[in-house]
Amino acid sequence: MKAKEIRELSNDDLKVKLKEGRAELFNLRFQMATSQLDNTARIKTVKKDIARVLTEIRAREDAVQLDVAS
Repeated sequence: MKAKEIRELSNDDLKVKLKEGRAELFNLRFQMATSQLDNTARIKTVKKDIARVLTEIRAREDAVQLDVAS
C-alpha cells in the first residue's frame, strides 16, 4: 500500500488497516515457523505497511496537538 493511499483513509480505516496488518504479520510468522511460507518477502512488505500506517496515525495526532496549542 502506498503512502498516498494511506493518507486518503479515515482514522477508523487506519485503525482497521493496522489491525489487519498485525494479524497478517502474525499469520506469516506462524507460517514461517511451520515451514509453510512460500513468499518470505511478504513479511517485509507487511512490516513496512504497518509502519506507514503508524506513521500516518502519529502525524495526525501531532497535527491535532499543534492545532490545540495554537
